[in-house]
Amino acid sequence: MSDILDVVIVGGGPIGLACGLEAKRAGLSYQILEKGCLVNSLFNYPLHMTFFSTSDKLEIGGYPFPSIHAKPNRVEALEYYRRVSDAGDLNIKLFEEVTAVEDAGEEVYRISTSKGQYKTKHVIIATGFYDIPNLLGVKGEELPKVRHYYYDPHFYYKQKVLVIGANNSSADVALETWRKGAEVRMVVREPALGRIKYWSKPDLENRIAEGSITAHFESRLVEIREREVDILTPEGQITIENDYVMAMTGYQPNFSLLQKIGIEFSNDIKKHPTYNPESMETNLPRVYLAGVVCGGMDTHVWFIENSREHAVKIVKHIQEVM
Repeated sequence: MSDILDVVIVGGGPIGLACGLEAKRAGLSYQILEKGCLVNSLFNYPLHMTFFSTSDKLEIGGYPFPSIHAKPNRVEALEYYRRVSDAGDLNIKLFEEVTAVEDAGEEVYRISTSKGQYKTKHVIIATGFYDIPNLLGVKGEELPKVRHYYYDPHFYYKQKVLVIGANNSSADVALETWRKGAEVRMVVREPALGRIKYWSKPDLENRIAEGSITAHFESRLVEIREREVDILTPEGQITIENDYVMAMTGYQPNFSLLQKIGIEFSNDIKKHPTYNPESMETNLPRVYLAGVVCGGMDTHVWFIENSREHAVKIVKHIQEVM
């Protein structure tokens, strides 16, 4: 591609779309590149997932998000962002993965993808964090029975399911699979349940209290085998029969891509990327971060509702420096 764009946006999630809308309204030439389907992370959320946020908090670009529920669900969100993409007539290419961002000289970046190349003056990285799971680091984790993603509870009917974790995802998996006929246990490192949606937490606590779901607190998974697992509990190590391990241990941004681009990070386990919070510009000139990727390993800091403003900040800064 010979033309030089004003902006290339890497990531077609809600925040990438918000950046595209702002760029278009500012009269900038732009292209959104998404390695999967539109709002790919949301598409891969659990089938019956309900957002913690109300619909107005998920809105982008001033487009209203009507919902028949107090909290919209996954299907409604997919419909909304699809309609926003159409209504905004956004320039977006799907199933095109960005593989490299390189300085081409003369204040231009060359973007290489799985399907071609682009040249641009500015780059916005809005890649989210849902693609790479945090591993358990235990023997047997590579077995097919270990799942880091969860979609539909029906699959686990009459299966012995072990859920790892104590937050929202773990609670949803435990409750939904139990209600569809699974035998459910939980392994929780802490002495109590963690951050859980207010409508799910008492439900899970009651299921644990009545013995419908077994929870091992202050415990950890030691080893996974084809038909059983070992759990270290305060009372000692136990072995239980098991069909599936649902490792709801969280996810992380694509640090390898960010490092390859040349973005710097903090020297601690949080791996916070370097950027100016006023402009969202990184240590690289004219390369910006937007959305959840800004939090590094602190993936609970940024959400759609508090990072959609990144789009406004970035485009404002681009206009100022052009």
